[in-house]
Parts: sequence; structure tokens; C-alpha cells
Amino acid sequence: MQITSFKQYEEDYKKSVENPEQFWGEVAQNFQWRKPWYKVLSWNFTEPNIKWFEGAKLNITENCLDRHLATNGDTPAIIFEPNNPDAESITYTYKMLYERVCRFANVLKRNGAKKGDRICIYMPMVPELAIAVLACARIGAVHSVIFGGFSAKSIADRINDSQCKLVITADGAYRGNKQIPLKEVIDDALIGCPTVERCIVLTHIRTPVSMLKGRDVWWEDEVKHVNDVCEAEEMDAEDLLFILYTSGSTGKPKGVVHTCGGYMVYAGYTFTNVFNYKPGEVFFCTADIGWITGHSYIVYGPLSQGATSLLFEGIPTYPTPSRFWDIIEKHKVNTLYTAPTAIRSLMSYGDDPLNGKDLSSIRVLGSVGEPINEEAWHWYDEKIGKGKAPIVDTWWQTETGGIMISPIATVTPTKPGFASLPLPGIQPLLVDENGKEIEGNGVNGNLCIKFPWPGMLRTTYGDHERCKQTYFSTYENLYFTGDGCLRDEDGYYKITGRVDDVLNVSGHRIGTAEVENAINMHAGVVESAVVGYPHEVKGQGIYAFVICPEMHGDTDLTKKDILQTVTRVIGAIAKPDKILFVNGLPKTRSGKIMRRILRKIAEGDFNNLGDTSTLLDPAIVEEIMEASKGL
Repeated sequence: MQITSFKQYEEDYKKSVENPEQFWGEVAQNFQWRKPWYKVLSWNFTEPNIKWFEGAKLNITENCLDRHLATNGDTPAIIFEPNNPDAESITYTYKMLYERVCRFANVLKRNGAKKGDRICIYMPMVPELAIAVLACARIGAVHSVIFGGFSAKSIADRINDSQCKLVITADGAYRGNKQIPLKEVIDDALIGCPTVERCIVLTHIRTPVSMLKGRDVWWEDEVKHVNDVCEAEEMDAEDLLFILYTSGSTGKPKGVVHTCGGYMVYAGYTFTNVFNYKPGEVFFCTADIGWITGHSYIVYGPLSQGATSLLFEGIPTYPTPSRFWDIIEKHKVNTLYTAPTAIRSLMSYGDDPLNGKDLSSIRVLGSVGEPINEEAWHWYDEKIGKGKAPIVDTWWQTETGGIMISPIATVTPTKPGFASLPLPGIQPLLVDENGKEIEGNGVNGNLCIKFPWPGMLRTTYGDHERCKQTYFSTYENLYFTGDGCLRDEDGYYKITGRVDDVLNVSGHRIGTAEVENAINMHAGVVESAVVGYPHEVKGQGIYAFVICPEMHGDTDLTKKDILQTVTRVIGAIAKPDKILFVNGLPKTRSGKIMRRILRKIAEGDFNNLGDTSTLLDPAIVEEIMEASKGL
């Protein structure tokens, strides 16, 4: 199943396009099934209606746990690194994890959960979060993990949309030097959630909480009443595995649905290939399990392959900006998979935090969440990988279930800023606004996928029409990613940003990511965000919000320097018309910049900013609005 040479990649890719059913049927043989499929794939993109491995029966936890017990029972499955660097890290072997998952699965059953029930999980990044996810899958319940930082209203919206029966939470969470009162937030959310019958609460930070009789129970008490024997529920390949909410353009969150069989095969296949994983290595994905990256590359992907997955509770800069490097040295991490936002943040501290750190165990580096700008790519390559560790710049989405376009570590030649080539089974194409395919190389267009893959979403929960309209109606018979893309002379793909983040300046189409990349190359700039605003002459002007702590007291000169940098990197056409220096950017808790808000500020429309409750720091919006008035 593992690709070991570029020639093999080309052969596998050719086979996957010419005979997808045979290709994925063979990949799926590497997993454990209770009953085989009678048909690998049936599909149409009009409805849409996609089914993989029809008729097959399985339980994903048997693939992530049971099948490893005989040969790898004592292999570390999860290494937990707490927020506090002085606290002991904890290692769970596959045998220990299996026992804890079975025990908690019995707790769920004891509290009324059964196959098909939706269960909301709102927890810190602790091993019990992974245990709760797997316990749901064990009994055939559908988990809906909500990142442990969302507001009560956001949680209530998600619980009500999927009509969750149970909630699993903790008293609170540590995040750097802060404590987040999770149970308190859940209590506020549950006031408006009539479907929730039970709330299971883990003790973590030992803060006082309110426990309602008849609804709230302690995790620690419940596990005492059950044993660790729990037969895995038999699931159909197309049964729901989980719902994961992603913000929609309408503001109402969309519940992206993934199913058991196809998702398992795709998460496992992409994990083992993209990262060139070797048995016994330590894989460190820094994402939160509340996001798809954590689902696929902390829990299901690594565990399905018998890997060792490192789970970190804290943040990269606490208590010092060397925290990641300390963890890598301590646990001899072989693969680091993190976000460009984190990389740029750590870059801004200079080389001091790296001094004396032993990063020699690093063999593969990964980037996820947004296109990585060239400066960050080179820093990551030189300072962290020492020029020896390939960088896999992965492009994918919540909706795709797993990585779609990416180098394969040690196999694909890389280029800074390029997601490179599609993985086997992925058939991308570029189209113009009218849906006409743009052929050849050295072209730009909207990125679509023309053939199904096993990990793709099946619907949006409770609203199939919304799924159809969002992903399958823009262009006939294609899945539309919403991203703009460049395909260079070598056929390499480079994501240029969301299509609604493409600027049209004097008839020239410019991706915001491209302009941001150029601005970020300026020595003093930590991060930037670019949006369009109405311009009398050009149609659209470019408005840049820039974090630049080092201006040496001369903002005008620094602005000119940035303009000179952009001109040098892209050309004068891409020069920002306005530059506003800010202390921070409005970001969601997953690190995504909310450009919708910045667009409104750039237009001077301060009264229609929309919902800012999901921002990491809503106060930054007020600060930016005030500063913009002087521009």
C-alpha cells in the first residue's frame, strides 16, 4: 500500500484513474472487514449520491485497536504531552487504549447511548477526547466533536442541528496560561437543547462546577460501574461515522457527514503514504481533534496503521516559544505536521528558541490549513528540517476527509508554496467561471474534482439540498472546492486562495494568498491579510492589514518598503493601495483569518460585521476598526 518511488506513484496514479474500482478495492484489502463489499463504487454528482464498498460490514475501531493487539499490543498508540511542561507525559499502549475505549463505550451504553445516536463532544486536548471519539464509533453512535473554545450559542446551534442525545465534556481546559471553563459553557448551551438527556463530565482542571441531578454524571464515577469488555457494533460501510461542523457562507454551520468504510480507507491510505510513515516512528500532528485534521491525522489515520500519535494539550508558545522543539527533542518526534500560522508565529521569535535543541529525529515535515508562503517554507526547511526533511504541503478540506493534493514524503520532488501533485485516486481539473475546463499547464482556474474518492463527504446533516447547492451545483457534474488554483509548467498545483478571495484589480485576477505571501517576505512583517475594497479607478483596490512590530518608529518608510517588496515579488499591479498596521488579525480558533470581517472594515461598513462570537479574540475587531478610521 505504501508508495516508495516516483515511478510507483506514476503507475499507481495511472491505475487509480483508469480503473478506480480495482485500485481502491485493492487498497481496502489492507483493512479488516467483517463482510466484504459486493460493489466498490456507485455514484452520481447530480444528486449527489456516492456509495463506497457497498454491502461491506466493519467497525472502524477494530481496525484502529483490535487488529493491533496480537502483534503491537505494547506499542505506544498515544503519547500525551500536557499543557504544563513540568507535568508527566503519559503513554497509552494499544492494549491500554483498547481497554479504556471498551470501558467508556460501556459507560455510553449505561447512559442510554445506542447505534445511530448523535453524541456531542466538547473537551480539552486530552487522551480522554480520543477515547470518547473511539468509544462512540465502537457502539455505532455518531460523534460530533466541537472545538473546546466555541461559545455556548455555537455549541447549542450544533447540538440542536444534529439533535444530540448525550454530551461529553470536562470541568475545564488549560490553554497556555489560561483556564477555560468548559462545563460552564456547556451549562449555558444546554439551556436551549431539549434533546440532551445526559452530560458526562471529566475532571481535568479541578475547578468547581454545577452538576444537575438526573442529567450530569462524572466520568470517573461512571467507569467504576462497567467492565472493559465491549463487542464492536457491526456497521455498514455507508453508516454515519461522524458529523463535523464547518462554518458556511450563510453563517449557519454545515454539518459535514463522513461514513465508516470509505473514510477509514482514505484516512489510513493517505496517512501512511503522504508521511511515508515507518513502524515505530512518533507522529506529531499539532492540530486539535475538534478539527478534521485531528480526526484524520491524530486519531483515525495513525491508529488504523498501528502508528504512535503524539497528542499535545498546549500551545506552541507556552511557557516559551521553544515548546514544540522541547517536545520534539523529548519524544524523538519523527514527523511534525502543523499549520503555517504556527510556523510564522514561531519564526517571529528568531533563532534563539531553537538554540541547543536536538531536532535530529525529524524525518518528515508537514504543513496544513492554508497555503504556506515561501518565506515560512524556507525557514521550516532550513531551521527545523536542516534541509534534510521533505516538506509535505498538504491541500485538503473538512469535506474531503483526507489529504488530496500533496507531495509524498521522500518520493515527490517539492517546490516551495506548491501542494504539488494529486494523490492516487484524485482527479483534479481547473475550470473557468463558466465551468469550461482549462487544459494544459501554466494556467489558472477554479479547482474542481471530477471523480469521487472514498473519503469525500456524503451530505450535510439534515439538509442534503445544502450539500448539493454548496459543492455540486456551481459546475455541472463536478465537486467544486471553492479554491482558486494555478497549475505550473510541470503540472504542479498551487492553491491561490478561496475564489471569493480573488481580487480583480484593473482586470487582473490576483489571489489574496499571493499578495500576502509577498508582503510576508518583508523582513519586519509577522503576518498579513489582504482584501479587496471598492476603488474608483481600478474597480477593486487592495487593502492590506499588516502585523509589523519592527518599524523603527517610521511607519511611512516601512509602508514604502513593503510596497517595494510586493513590486519586486509580484509586480506593481499587486501593490496594496492601503496598508493598515495592526496588532492582531480576526481569527477563528482554528487559526483561519476571517476576511469577511476585514472586507467590511475596508469598505467602512462597521455596522454589518456579522457574527464575531467564534473569533479567538473578538476585541481585536474594535481595535482594527478604530485604527482604520485614520487611514
